[in-house]
Amino acid sequence: MTFENIIGRKRLERFLTRLGELGFDGVRPLSKGTTSLVFVGEFKGKKAIVKLQRPDSPRSNFDREADILKAIRPFGITPPLLFTGTFEGLPYIVREFAEGEPILYADIEKRHLFQIAEKTALLDRLGLDHGQMQGGKHIIVGARVWIIDFEKAGWRKPNNLTSTFSMLFVGKNAISERLYSKFDLDEGFRENVKEALREYKRTGRLSRLLELLSGL
Repeated sequence: MTFENIIGRKRLERFLTRLGELGFDGVRPLSKGTTSLVFVGEFKGKKAIVKLQRPDSPRSNFDREADILKAIRPFGITPPLLFTGTFEGLPYIVREFAEGEPILYADIEKRHLFQIAEKTALLDRLGLDHGQMQGGKHIIVGARVWIIDFEKAGWRKPNNLTSTFSMLFVGKNAISERLYSKFDLDEGFRENVKEALREYKRTGRLSRLLELLSGL
């Protein structure tokens, strides 16, 4: 993957030089989105991600995302923010790398489901709505679970846990089909999850959902 067509070869070279001066090694392009270009490399012995605003992006949410990452750092929901900066007018964010695979492709174990419940419920209690939990790209499953990419998150009425578990067990998609097959679940389980999520929305209590997960 190359970003030269987006940022220009010379500007890209200057940015990679800047990262080298900051202490990065082995930086390479990883992915691109509508607002950012994402690089991966080594920083002080740890794998790290660098998100640079695209020069053709219609908006910049980088300052808000950085503030959110700082606010939730004590809770271990997402890999720690390392630092932020600006390069030739383009803001960037550096954070530790989330080891694992997106839940869309991961082999999901029972322990992962409990971690997902814990972290999405914590976001709800903090009053932070991620805004992109559906789809399976922003939950990373490995030795532990991480939630990443808070650029569309906001301090508004949250819907993290119900949105996530609706994706996992209520809706019919590639992730839920894999889970229903792995744990040999039936339509009765789907209805039980629906009721557990309704109870959570009414009362904020997780007990019914956790009881269902315990039985897997």
